[in-house]
Parts: sequence; C-alpha cells; structure tokens
Amino acid sequence: MQIQDVYKLLHQAAMGSEHAISHLESARNWLKRELAEMGEGPPEPLLDPISPTGKIVRVHLRPFVAAGHDPDILLDAFIRTANEHHGDVRLLEQFWQVAIATPKFPSMEMEEFIRSMKADYYPAVHHSTEFEKLYRPAYRVVALAFCPVKWL
Repeated sequence: MQIQDVYKLLHQAAMGSEHAISHLESARNWLKRELAEMGEGPPEPLLDPISPTGKIVRVHLRPFVAAGHDPDILLDAFIRTANEHHGDVRLLEQFWQVAIATPKFPSMEMEEFIRSMKADYYPAVHHSTEFEKLYRPAYRVVALAFCPVKWL
C-alpha cells in the first residue's frame, strides 16, 4: 500500500462513491466490463468495512460473483450510495490525521501528499501501480444500509 492507496481508502470512507457516478449507463457498463475482465485475485471478503463506523463498505466483486449475487442489485446499491450518501471533507481530514500518526509512511511525505490533494479540492485518485499489481482490486463502494441482508 502506497500513500495514494491510503488516501483512496480514506477518501472512499469519508466521501463514499459520489465521485464515481457520472451517468447510469456508464456505471452499468463499467460494472459489466469489470466483472468480465477482473480475473483472479487474492482471497478477500465479500464486504470490507472501510469507515470507522462500518457504514461504508467495499463490496469485492470476486466473492460477489462466486456467491451468485445479482450485479443489478449491486449497481443499485452503488448508485444509491452515490446519490444519497453525502461525503464530508472534514471527516477525510480527520481520517488523514490519524493516518499520519501511524509509522507506515514518513509524516512529511503524508503532509506533502495531502497538501496537494487539498489544493485540488480532494479529488478521487486511482490505486498505485504497485497496489494494482499485487491485489488486482475489483470492488464497489456502497453504504452498508443499501446492501441486501443476504450479503451480510
């Protein structure tokens, strides 16, 4: 995990999936394409809580498909999250302060990174190349409240 991966995780935990939806049909096509092309990956849970409260989760696509779940229900949960969950920049900043306190990365590098993100109004970012190679991430960020009970 690189600094930008930490930021991506914290951004998703604070902001949800609001950045990822520009058009319903593009979101549908993106999901279909990713389901078809994701290939093998490391073992992962179906639901991965990413916010401290557990209210925002990553739904990992490989176990989702393996369990036989309906992609349209996931798409609905993803879109509802984007439309109904309102992100909070102050929360992202609080999460970042906690991350800086951990010894994983030099705090100066963490502070430089967040300054550049703040200057650009905290944009969404992609995973690092290293993270992509190691983990082959395939997931959707959704509010737990929009997940069907059978996923829990």
